[in-house]
Amino acid sequence: MRSHTPRVGRVPALPAAIAAAAVLAALASPAEARRGHHHRGGGGGGYNPPYAAMVVDVKTGKTLHAINEDSLRHPASITKVMTLYMLFEQLERGRYTLESPLTISSFAASQAPSKLGLRPGSTIEVEEAIKAIVTKSANDVACAIGENIAGSESRFAEMMTQKAKALGMSRTHYANASGLPDADQITTARDLTILARAIQDRFPRYYKYFQTRSFAFRGRVIGNHNRLLGNVQGVDGIKTGYTRDSGFNLMTAAKLDDRQIVAIVLGGKSGASRDRIMADLVRQSLPRAYAGSRQTPSTIEVAERARPAVVADGASRTRTQVASADDGEDVETTASTLRAGQPLDITPNRSATTTPGSAGAKWRSGALPNSAQAYAATSGPAAFPSGGKSDARLASIDGPRAEAPKPVAGAKITPTAWVIQLGAMDDEDKAKSMLAEARSRAGGTLSKASPYTVKVEHGGATLFRARFSGFAEQDTAQDACNALKRSGFSCFATRS
Repeated sequence: MRSHTPRVGRVPALPAAIAAAAVLAALASPAEARRGHHHRGGGGGGYNPPYAAMVVDVKTGKTLHAINEDSLRHPASITKVMTLYMLFEQLERGRYTLESPLTISSFAASQAPSKLGLRPGSTIEVEEAIKAIVTKSANDVACAIGENIAGSESRFAEMMTQKAKALGMSRTHYANASGLPDADQITTARDLTILARAIQDRFPRYYKYFQTRSFAFRGRVIGNHNRLLGNVQGVDGIKTGYTRDSGFNLMTAAKLDDRQIVAIVLGGKSGASRDRIMADLVRQSLPRAYAGSRQTPSTIEVAERARPAVVADGASRTRTQVASADDGEDVETTASTLRAGQPLDITPNRSATTTPGSAGAKWRSGALPNSAQAYAATSGPAAFPSGGKSDARLASIDGPRAEAPKPVAGAKITPTAWVIQLGAMDDEDKAKSMLAEARSRAGGTLSKASPYTVKVEHGGATLFRARFSGFAEQDTAQDACNALKRSGFSCFATRS
């Protein structure tokens, strides 16, 4: 296996270069520069924690600032953005509502702070869980979300990793739902900019929770750890993070005067210095962002790998015996123990970040043929494959992709060149209901569009894609999708 050597990214202009130098001076003292962590040991490479950052213009995809953007880092509690992405997906599919109860296991209750301190056997509603993650960054709640969706946290982490790959986060690997220290929980600043864009594009209705300033919960008022909310013009989310291994991390999204950016800072010396750096990046980058109409399509998954999750009882669990706190928590933390071994072989897979309409972009295997099934009969749901924590490490994640879902034979229609997909449900009636509601709320936008479902099977699971046909051009499909988003629906335009 090859060792990984962090690469210093581009800094586009002299003022930005001066700012970057100031950032590095603020973050990397001589002692820190000498303090080398090695991910899985090995000579000449490995994990090198101090600092990484990236700012991306959402409307054009242009990089406005980048330092060590492809170097491996621990995400800490920014992990919970993916945890919520997975929960939002379940809400979209109708498996949960905002009032659905999530059960707290003894394992979830035992998680290290930051936490709500919920007792084993108690429950928390989905909406309360979302707010607890956004404000308190509650590790017990994050673990409970994973267990309730997938049956065990380890299995949920595998699902998170699969989702990251589908989004194009080619160097990200999750080992838990919370971001508590684990040698195998790694990502890059570049990958996190993809996630920051994807969660806004896919779930505009639920993304608004990241703007929550405080949360009243059972007699307590819990403030948000994100100090930039309300203090830096344009900032509307999204998540902080901290462990000793990671340093102080922050994922930020900002909009102002028709300009929109996402920004990542990893490895800050303190919460205050990280916030100052991020505030400077936002103030410097927003005026340079594009103010016209969006030039890049929404960030979408390369291939749908989602399957209906079934809660399993008695799943085996392994606790990470380390402690971690998010910003503002007066809790002593310990560094994780990195196991010795060979350095990881990780090759960037830039081609995985594929969006419809990109120059030369094509769907990978799994794209539907011109003939698709409309309103096929449903078959019974299937559970996820059994198994505990995967032994596969990041070196093997970018290997051959699993076989994509295959259309099931049935009644056929011929979709137009471009279609809109709202989601994929584990029940056909839910998919039809989503289409009916979307049409009623979109007004005349979808008056000439034809709703249909596409039944796919993969790994024993059955899904029904909810789609609208009737678009000859990408622009008309994208315009209709944008109208749906304004009505609170998640969607994306794609070739049929």
